[in-house]
Amino acid sequence: MQNPFETGHIKNYLLLYASVVVIMVLFFIASTLFNDVKKIQKKTFDNNNTNFQKEKELKKIKDTETKKSGFKLMDKSY
Repeated sequence: MQNPFETGHIKNYLLLYASVVVIMVLFFIASTLFNDVKKIQKKTFDNNNTNFQKEKELKKIKDTETKKSGFKLMDKSY
């Protein structure tokens, strides 16, 4: 095997390295230019507490029902 520093092949290796770097930079630029960023809608919470109060009451009813019996049933049937 020949030494690339002595035969002058180092120029080819540097050109190969530079071309790979240029291709990587071009792909990066292309990906940033053609990438469409969608605007994300801001999500807001409903400040209406009526549903929360109803859920609390239902939970209290479920708790009292489970305390009456010795067994607790699953919330969902599978």
